[in-house]
Amino acid sequence: MNLIVTGTIGIDTVETPGAGRREDLLGGSAVYFCAASSFYAKPRLVAAVGDDFPDSFMDTLSSFKGIDLEGLEKRAGSKTFRWGGKYMDNMDDRETLFTELGILEEAPPPVPESYKDSEFVFLANSHPMVQIGMLDQLDNVKLSVADTMNLWIDIAKPELTQLLGKIDGLVLNFDEAEQFTGHRNPVTAGKHLLELGPRFVVIKKGEHGSILVHKDGLAALPAYPTEQVVDPTGAGDTFAGGLMGRLAVAGGNDPGSYSAVRDAMAHGTILASFNVESFSLERLQGLTIDDVHARFNDYAKMMHLAT
Repeated sequence: MNLIVTGTIGIDTVETPGAGRREDLLGGSAVYFCAASSFYAKPRLVAAVGDDFPDSFMDTLSSFKGIDLEGLEKRAGSKTFRWGGKYMDNMDDRETLFTELGILEEAPPPVPESYKDSEFVFLANSHPMVQIGMLDQLDNVKLSVADTMNLWIDIAKPELTQLLGKIDGLVLNFDEAEQFTGHRNPVTAGKHLLELGPRFVVIKKGEHGSILVHKDGLAALPAYPTEQVVDPTGAGDTFAGGLMGRLAVAGGNDPGSYSAVRDAMAHGTILASFNVESFSLERLQGLTIDDVHARFNDYAKMMHLAT
């Protein structure tokens, strides 16, 4: 099944308490999503970078054999999105050091004609109108899921509410769910969001796992007990990539069903557990599907899931 994603590609600076500071790292929501989903599907990437985007980063993306880069636009005279963050000792809280929007202030790239038959759509973190614009270019959508962040809830809540009426699923953090709905309880917040249109909401709680609030039921999955967390950047996008990649190949006739989404969340959890073990895509780049299966089997035994 064809899986398409739009979102950010960035150049990151990350500082963590245990591993120090790293500059000029490949990052961005669409990057982590594509890397993770490529273990299951062949994601089609729609995004833009500036002419300052290193060739070595293109090589890194190309090393994930499943990623289709036809929709990645490199614009002369533009600057790639840049972000810097510093993690606190608990590795959950972080401080944004700087944000340089660069190319994100320009018009988004169009969807290539060859991508317009895409059936599975993930709208990674970007302005809700950019997400809607992507969705409106596709006529054969079987399942559409979006991510968001606190910034858009602050400055574009009406547009985000409009998006919720067009999608099947929403993925967001615990704090963002509370911010949008005013409900501290994640189940109550999830049910509030369902009233706005989605069939399901996945609420991420970091090291505490994730919660599925579905029109057909509730589920809670713990995080995989990773021994060493080096850099949490992109963990949520990696989780979403594993989730959507799994749904695209194993979701069956109803990929948005309770059982399909719950199963896919477990696969997303495993990919995210690898991602946090190093900076940027370094851990995922050296990963094999056998490594993924082995850790999933450990998780399945822990959870008493069918293997």
